[in-house]
Amino acid sequence: MVRDIDHLHHVGHVVSDMKEGLELYRRLGFRLSPPAYPMLSPREGEPPRPFGAANTHANFRRNFVELVSCVRDDDPGGIPSDAKLVPIQAPPEHLPRLTEAIRGTVARIAACLARFQGVHILVFKTPDADAAAGRLSAEGIRHGGVSAVRRPVDTAQGPRVEALRFIELDSGAPEDAGAGRAPEGRLAIAENPPAELLEAQLHMDHPNGAVDLVDAVLCVDRAALPEVERRYATYLGRAARADGPARVFDLDGARVTLVADADLEVLLPGERAPALPAFVAYTVAVRDASAARQILEGNGFPLRASASGDLFVPAAAALGVAILFRQADGVKAG
Repeated sequence: MVRDIDHLHHVGHVVSDMKEGLELYRRLGFRLSPPAYPMLSPREGEPPRPFGAANTHANFRRNFVELVSCVRDDDPGGIPSDAKLVPIQAPPEHLPRLTEAIRGTVARIAACLARFQGVHILVFKTPDADAAAGRLSAEGIRHGGVSAVRRPVDTAQGPRVEALRFIELDSGAPEDAGAGRAPEGRLAIAENPPAELLEAQLHMDHPNGAVDLVDAVLCVDRAALPEVERRYATYLGRAARADGPARVFDLDGARVTLVADADLEVLLPGERAPALPAFVAYTVAVRDASAARQILEGNGFPLRASASGDLFVPAAAALGVAILFRQADGVKAG
């Protein structure tokens, strides 16, 4: 198989309340950038107001964890005090189309929350989006082609905006899913900005010592596991291997784990999938697992151990997703 996917790009944790999400992640020991809130005039001549979806990142050197929430018209006080308000300007003739597109995004996020609060986004990293798109087309995977958005990156020298090239994956039937919507959520493949820009990012000095996103766990019905494994083998351009009851796709220093619902508690004691299929957990590598434990215990989190011995905060204490902390390879714990 051709391997044009080399790591995890990010996971997206969808929460109903951004303030609550920020508080959670800061207690977990992550340092997040100020959440970005789009500002748009609902009609020509009216002042702009927060509209659409807000997000923030826990940045690492080659990937990140995204926190996503909808802007709520019924809760103007729900915007965090440190929010970054980002005006979106468009010619009057383009405003209706732009507004409708943003409403579509909000509807998709609301649909995620209607299923459960937790991780609904998984994006894989590729060095070459064009090559990945060509391979996927040849293998019969529907996708939206290579698109680009402008991603702001905060650095010590000020914000820089870089083009982010990505591919939305869609494995569902046309009547069941829109672009980028597999049954388990939004799936995509993306390139990273230049390495020197990622190295210059702010907000990477996490108190818990997190340095990398290294695993995403998808829980499915046992009967569906063979078909989901086949689908992910095509996405990732590689076969899975057995790891206890799980099926694992090894990437370059990361992995994607598939597990049947009946076996989830073997991997993550005490965990239950909120729906099927669902992304039920993700793992970050930390410089010192003992130091991370001290922060988590000090902030009152209940802690468990996974089957592999990794420390984790259960989903019930982390807004719908179990978060694992793994000692980083090649880094000696204190």
